Amino acid sequence: MKKQEASKTLLIGIGNSGREDDGLGWAFVEQVEQSNFFDGDCQYRFQLNLEDAELISHYEQVIFVDAHQGELAAGFLFSNCEANAGTGFSTHQLLPESALYLCQQLYEKVPQAWVMAIQGHQWQLKEGLSQEAQNNLGNALAWFRTMTGKLSKTFA
Repeated sequence: MKKQEASKTLLIGIGNSGREDDGLGWAFVEQVEQSNFFDGDCQYRFQLNLEDAELISHYEQVIFVDAHQGELAAGFLFSNCEANAGTGFSTHQLLPESALYLCQQLYEKVPQAWVMAIQGHQWQLKEGLSQEAQNNLGNALAWFRTMTGKLSKTFA
């Protein structure tokens, strides 16, 4: 885990590497950390929790990365994330939108946020990504690296 005082961007990988492609969020963050092209803080979560609202309140930008069950045209999708109380609120699953909503309600801050959804294919109790998920991960990382280079003032 990388932690810098001056960082204004947080990258959160959500998932479980023991459930095949559910580990895509972690794999993405791990590769970003190893490549050293991203000048932000990185965190790993099995799932988002109420406490994460406080964590994200300290950042100007937050990028949530998670596996996606379903078809994505490019194998991944990077989209804006807006604060929303949502309908699926529970202590067992907190959506990124709900974490932003809680951050707004509790800390009166709403960082600019995005979700990087990466298409997965296999979800069994097994370590390692499927070949299809590895390909999608590679494409998402290449796109993200290009975007962070173009938007270095945004993702710093």
